[in-house]
Amino acid sequence: MVKAITSENFDAEVMDSRRLVVIDMYADWCGPCKMMAPIIESLSNEYEDVKFVKINVDDNPDIAARYHVESIPNFVFIKDGKMVNQVVGARDADSFADLVDAART
Repeated sequence: MVKAITSENFDAEVMDSRRLVVIDMYADWCGPCKMMAPIIESLSNEYEDVKFVKINVDDNPDIAARYHVESIPNFVFIKDGKMVNQVVGARDADSFADLVDAART
């Protein structure tokens, strides 16, 4: 399950996590973001050792600025409190799974 987070609980949910965290930076009006939502949801059920969260960049511009998000969808991979990857744009499920697998190692 993909958990919606905000600036208020970002550090607790992401930076303090002991698991790899995949952040889906999105906006409600973004078509490619809507296309990615079911893919991210499906992968969140497949990867039990990875935490998937989403954050609305319009409602949380401070987090978007923190990771220099200029285009969405934007996916940030955080491991042990450090960014290990960041990718912009929609991907198919297999390509995105490859990104998750690479970040897990």
